Amino acid sequence: KVEYKTANTLPPIEIPPDLTSPARDNRYVVPDAAKSTATLSGYEAERREGKPAAGLVVLPQVDRMRVERAGTQRWLVVEESPEKLWPLVREFWQENGFLIKLEAADLGVMETEWAESRAKLPQGGVRSLLGKALDQFYSTSERDKYRTRLDRTPDGKATEIYISHRGMVEVYTTMRDPTSSAPGDTRWQPREPDPELEAEFLRRLMVRLGAQEEKARTLTAAAVPSQQRAEIRKGVDGAEALQVFEPFDRVWRRVGLALDRVGFTVEDRDRQKGVYFVRYADPETEKDERGLLARMFSSDSKVKPAQYRVQITQAGTSSQVNVLNKDGGADASRTAQRILALLHEQLK
Repeated sequence: KVEYKTANTLPPIEIPPDLTSPARDNRYVVPDAAKSTATLSGYEAERREGKPAAGLVVLPQVDRMRVERAGTQRWLVVEESPEKLWPLVREFWQENGFLIKLEAADLGVMETEWAESRAKLPQGGVRSLLGKALDQFYSTSERDKYRTRLDRTPDGKATEIYISHRGMVEVYTTMRDPTSSAPGDTRWQPREPDPELEAEFLRRLMVRLGAQEEKARTLTAAAVPSQQRAEIRKGVDGAEALQVFEPFDRVWRRVGLALDRVGFTVEDRDRQKGVYFVRYADPETEKDERGLLARMFSSDSKVKPAQYRVQITQAGTSSQVNVLNKDGGADASRTAQRILALLHEQLK
């Protein structure tokens, strides 16, 4: 079960016991002028067919959605424009208990706030008896956030939707002293991206956009190929490169999702030139002992993100991924090697 809690919501307004809910009177509903119904019985039959609830917009022609996959990476392809999908994706995350932290429509990027995972809360005993009334007294040691990226396909006929997961876990740095009432010290540190959580939310998004539950589950649960897909090679100049055994179009998509998973800030991208412009703060260069969340979000962090270019070029039937400096020159630094290693971990 996947369940999150980000913010409290108010309960629905209840009708006082001495009042009744007013019945809807269809006499005052304006008929649809586009319909050709000419009889009262025909009009009433149309009203009985019903329409989706207000605010719940779904896309027509469900068959125009499909899931593509490479290794543990999945993405959704929808034959619809990003402009139409954007508000639906925003509503989707809000309906699943998330607050939206970042909306960059020009880049096609939407990111949620950190949310507490409620899946591991105790489900028996008192909590089952009293339900959600006691939820405020429970807390878990895991937090998750999700980044969604919408890219228009090269032919302009569809949109690729990528969902990437980032997780944090709270660990004890000093254990609680049993003779004292003071709690132990804890620190938040990153968890590995969870492809199964990404697949679960892709499935839910498909259903939200109009797919049947069983079809969405089948498409996101396809078998995973096990062959090696990428390896790191060193050039004559000492700079490393990542060789990916797939064509450019596919590697472009996978590198974009890998950058999202690892937590890079993608400032811009140029698909025609095969370049992602990214910012990355190397955690290995920071010796401050503050918690990771403090380093990530504090404005006075000692390490400032540096700019890099991640370039993808076609190499026969394969593709090559290089990490360049901000000016587009070769970069053989330890940080560039670490970036390649992070990408290799996601693409192999």
